[in-house]
Amino acid sequence: MDHNETGCQTPDQPILCINNCGFFGRAATRNMCSKCHRDTVLKEEQERLAVSSFDNILNGTSKGKEAVAAAVKSGEVFTKDVNVQVSSDSTLGQPSEPKKSGPRRCCTCRKRVGVTGFSCKCGNLFCATHRYSDKHDCPFDYQAAAQSIIAKANPVVKTKKLDKI
Repeated sequence: MDHNETGCQTPDQPILCINNCGFFGRAATRNMCSKCHRDTVLKEEQERLAVSSFDNILNGTSKGKEAVAAAVKSGEVFTKDVNVQVSSDSTLGQPSEPKKSGPRRCCTCRKRVGVTGFSCKCGNLFCATHRYSDKHDCPFDYQAAAQSIIAKANPVVKTKKLDKI
């Protein structure tokens, strides 16, 4: 088939994205680059879900919840700015609070340790000064742990008693 028969024409010059991001767009993505097109589709999907959930709240119907939960399970809905948790009982997820992880600190002197902190078997994090068990009064029982490891590694071997002649 010829291009004239199908009606498809290739542009003479490349088309820049209509959002002026500097990348090239295509007619298939509404003259946007792939990133801008994906962001636009996500925003439209979020707006559609927000409108449908608002209508469901006003009308008191549960049909919309099931449709939204089915869309979430099928992977059609992507959230970018809001953390959403979907439970197995097909209810809408509520936004969750992100964990605030402060700076990592030594459990004894509260000095910032960052990535150079030492984890102890007691489960705490320590600086270079307090990393040894005698320096931070470690409650972990190293002797009992070593004994159990040795006992597991060396099983007791007993032979059957022999009859004396």
